[in-house]
Amino acid sequence: MPELPEVETVRRGLVPRLVGRRIVRLLQHRRDLRVPLPAQFAKKVEGRTVRAIDRRAKYLLIRLEGGQTLIAHLGMSGRMTLHDAASAAQHPFDRHDHVVFETDEGWQVRFNDARRFGLMLLAADDAIAKHKLFKGLGPEPLDEAFDGAALAGRLKGRRTPIKAALLDQKTLVGVGNIYACEALFLAGISPRRSSHTVQGERADRLVAAIKKVLLRSIEDGGSTLRDHVQPGGELGYFQTRFNVYDRAGIACPTRGCGRSVRRLVQSGRSTFYCAHCQR
Repeated sequence: MPELPEVETVRRGLVPRLVGRRIVRLLQHRRDLRVPLPAQFAKKVEGRTVRAIDRRAKYLLIRLEGGQTLIAHLGMSGRMTLHDAASAAQHPFDRHDHVVFETDEGWQVRFNDARRFGLMLLAADDAIAKHKLFKGLGPEPLDEAFDGAALAGRLKGRRTPIKAALLDQKTLVGVGNIYACEALFLAGISPRRSSHTVQGERADRLVAAIKKVLLRSIEDGGSTLRDHVQPGGELGYFQTRFNVYDRAGIACPTRGCGRSVRRLVQSGRSTFYCAHCQR
């Protein structure tokens, strides 16, 4: 599933071609994705100018003229790709191009989702904060206000392993399996450690590692393991920088460690770590 860096990469790729542009046509090739698409979808979107594109957790918020927001989630395999007039003519629609937006500048944005776990909904701007998708979500890890003290407060008294806590969207949002493994490695914290013990300097280290890993991945265009591509069609390459994720049996990259990366299963998810460097 695309995680925060992949979704942020998509957002940044769409901004230059959508913000300030009017959507002149919406093509809907099926009636539903994970949930039904909005009723009269084309009628509600066509003719509106895109005011801004924001991100909350792993959701894109496409702000439309008239006080409406298009909420989009990429699901497990979704992608949004850009096509100019020439490119669109040379590349017929794929059978998984479920929704297509065309702008007054001649660009197409195609939402392709082979597994159909994505979603698109419309909501009033003033209803977003209380929308069921966002109610109860934790803070954004890249916000300046999110620091070690903020994380420590959310972990206080919790007895779950720290890796599980990082995947809980009520603790903080957007840090999926890949980035939780990588951040815990950089911070030198075992994924087995009880969450309530991540306080003080340890929490400071972990927050710094989370921010570093997420920002580096965004800079690299995200991680392309299977489906993720940037809107322009480029692959992400943060996977070439993995220290521990999916590297079980390979030597720990820490100089002088001499141990191998291990894999364990936590809450049904694979966790990769170095038992020597992470305590």
